[in-house]
Amino acid sequence: MQTAASWTKRAMTRVFNFGAGPAVMPREVLEQARDELVDWRGCGMSVMEMSHRGAEFMDIAARAEAGLRELMGIPARYRILFLQGGASLQFAMVPLNLMGRTGTADYINTGEWSKKAIAEARRFGAVNVAASSEASGFTTIPSRALWRLDPGAAYVHYTPNETIGGVEFQEVPDTGAVPLVADMSSTILSRPVDVSRFGLIYAGAQKNIGPAGLTVVIIREDLLGGARAGMPVMLDYKLHADNDSMYNTPPTFPIYMAGLVFDWLKRQGGLKAMGERNVRKAALVYGAIDESGGFYRCPVDAAVRSWMNVPFLLHDAALDKAFLEASVRAGLLQLKGHRSVGGMRASLYNAMPEAGAAALAEFLRDFARTHG
Repeated sequence: MQTAASWTKRAMTRVFNFGAGPAVMPREVLEQARDELVDWRGCGMSVMEMSHRGAEFMDIAARAEAGLRELMGIPARYRILFLQGGASLQFAMVPLNLMGRTGTADYINTGEWSKKAIAEARRFGAVNVAASSEASGFTTIPSRALWRLDPGAAYVHYTPNETIGGVEFQEVPDTGAVPLVADMSSTILSRPVDVSRFGLIYAGAQKNIGPAGLTVVIIREDLLGGARAGMPVMLDYKLHADNDSMYNTPPTFPIYMAGLVFDWLKRQGGLKAMGERNVRKAALVYGAIDESGGFYRCPVDAAVRSWMNVPFLLHDAALDKAFLEASVRAGLLQLKGHRSVGGMRASLYNAMPEAGAAALAEFLRDFARTHG
C-alpha cells in the first residue's frame, strides 16, 4: 500500500498515476504552470492573485473557452459555463433548470453515478428510470430497444462512462426531440463527440480537463431561462451565462490550468488523435487481463468496456495487498478499486501516456507469472 513513509523514501521522480480523479495531468502543462506560477507572463502576479475581472484573467478565461469550443467543435448556439460544485452539484442544477418544462425526466441507470443523479432529481420532480442495468450488477448497458422513454419528458439523462463500474456507451443514444443530458465527467475530450446531439453536457474537471474545483457545462441556448422559481440564484444557468461565468469569483486557477490542457490537446493532434491513442492504451491493459488465463478478470461485458476506467479482479483476493505493494514499488500508483466494488481499477485518461499503459500491462503479466 502507498504510505507517507514510502513517499519519503522515493526519489523525486514522476510515477504512472492511474487514479480515477483527481487524476494525472500532462507533464508539459504542469511544467508550464510551474514556470508561470509566481509571475504570469511578466505581469508580476500569479494567476492565483489576479482579479477575476482584470484584463489579464479575462483574457485567460476567454482563451480557455475558445480552446474548448475549438477542440469539441461546439456550435455558436451553445454556451460554455465555468462553474463550481463538481458534477455532483449538477445532479441538482439539471432538474432545477430543465425539469420545469414538463415536470418529468427520463434517466438511464448504468452505475453508481447514474444512481446518485437519479436520487437527487427525485427531490425536484417525477423521474422515470427508462432503463437500468442494476440487475446485472452494472456490468452491461441496456439495449436501446428496451428503453421505455417518455415522449413528454423534459430531458433524458445518461452517464456515457461510469467511472466506478467501468461501463461505457459506445455511441450516443438517439432521444428524438427530447434534449439529451450527459454527465461526461470521465469521458469528455477523450475522443470526438457531436455536441449538436446534446441539450446539455456537464463534466467535473479532475479527470480529463484540469485540477479539481472546476465544472464545465455546455448548454444549448434555448434551454436557458427555465429555472424553478424561488431557487437560489447561484443555481440558475441563465444567470451564469448572462454574466460569462463571472457572477461570483470563479475557480480562477483551475480555469487557467484547463486552458493549458486545451492547448496541450491541440498540440497532440486534437480529439481524433487522442481517441486513437486512448484505444491503443485500453487495448494494452485489457489484453494483459484477458490473456492471463483467469488470473485477472474484468467483470464488464466486453462490448461496453470503458476506454477510461479499467476495473479488474485478481482470481484470489488474498493477493490484493501484495499486488498493490508491488505496483507501488514499480511506480504504478492508485490502482486500488473503488471502495464500493473492491478489486483494482486503472484509469487511462488523456494525460496517461501509452508508456504508462504498456508498463502496467507488463507488470500485470509479471505479477501473474510470479504469483500464479
